[in-house]
Amino acid sequence: MRAFFESWLPSASTANSREQLRAAIGALLGIMLTAVVSHLLLQHTHASAFLVAPIGASSVLLFALPASPLAQPWSVIGGNVISGLVGVACVRWLGASLPLPLLAGLACGGAIAVMFVTRCLHPPGGAMALTTVIGGAAVQAAGFEFVLMTVLADSVLLVLMAITYNNLTGRSYPHVQHNAHPHPHATSDAVPTVRLGFKPEDLDAVLQQYNQVLDISRDDLASLFMQTEQRAYQRRFGIISCADIMSRDIVSAEFGTGLAEAWQQMRAHRVAALPVLNRARRVIGIVTQTDFLEHGGLDDYGSIRQQLQRFLRKSGVTHTEKAEVVGQIMTQHPTTARTDTPIVDLVPLMADSGFHHIPIVDNEQRFVGIITQSDLVAALYESRFAEAAA
Repeated sequence: MRAFFESWLPSASTANSREQLRAAIGALLGIMLTAVVSHLLLQHTHASAFLVAPIGASSVLLFALPASPLAQPWSVIGGNVISGLVGVACVRWLGASLPLPLLAGLACGGAIAVMFVTRCLHPPGGAMALTTVIGGAAVQAAGFEFVLMTVLADSVLLVLMAITYNNLTGRSYPHVQHNAHPHPHATSDAVPTVRLGFKPEDLDAVLQQYNQVLDISRDDLASLFMQTEQRAYQRRFGIISCADIMSRDIVSAEFGTGLAEAWQQMRAHRVAALPVLNRARRVIGIVTQTDFLEHGGLDDYGSIRQQLQRFLRKSGVTHTEKAEVVGQIMTQHPTTARTDTPIVDLVPLMADSGFHHIPIVDNEQRFVGIITQSDLVAALYESRFAEAAA
């Protein structure tokens, strides 16, 4: 009997107490400010109310599940308004000829059908449609004005509150999808990480076969599967951190390092990139051979040798548009990793995004080493070799 009743309970939430508190405070502030602003906007109009109950359900999605496809701005605004319009239409055109239970069911069912068509499925939309049917004489008398004033104002204001609060508390909203990386070499091949394991078309086929609405986007689902594969690899072959394989004796540059000096350092040490550090040894950029080629205009005219010499030579004047130091051509804010980052986390960056060098920093964000694609390939080979030998 206990197992039977426990089967009715959902699984425990994966959100920690801090995230739960963040969502609760967000809903508190969102509803409170929406009510205040909506009242100020609508107090001199003919609106029958300034806050409707289904907006409370919308707040659950907006602040507790901001990554859900059902909580995105068009889903909230479109879902609430369109459902309200469907409900009002049912009351206006069919209310006199249908019993209340059938009218209520028709309003909710019709709202769901229209939300599917308009790609704004939002669960509180069903409550919004029902509100127009059973909301009383004042709501029914207001009709379409109730939806286009009160419901629209509440929905827009709550979305604006969610955009502000979620982004201030570390949650991207509207939620940015994890789009597939374009091939770094602009060829028709799939990026390396999808050549093995599951492919996007595999996920599409499974979702089509599943044939149900999921409260997570396809792209987020694919990202979770990819991260699960990475953790499974770590469990099977052991965790190798960046500190285990990084190069430590690294030639670096400063913002004011001359271009000629930096180029000579790269040539002398046969490296393709130099991390650019400030005096606290924190990474402020990275300069690569590609940066020299692009800023030197070596693809446009003249011989490469002559153009490079002209680019590296100092102008001899104090004010010039010509780049003179590394800081003027470096890539700012490069992607970095920490010493305790598992190397499998670097695979998508180097394989799909085209990064060839990733600076490694310690817990205080100070530069301690660098990992190249060669380091990563060697480490992955050694881990598989050790597994086979065992």
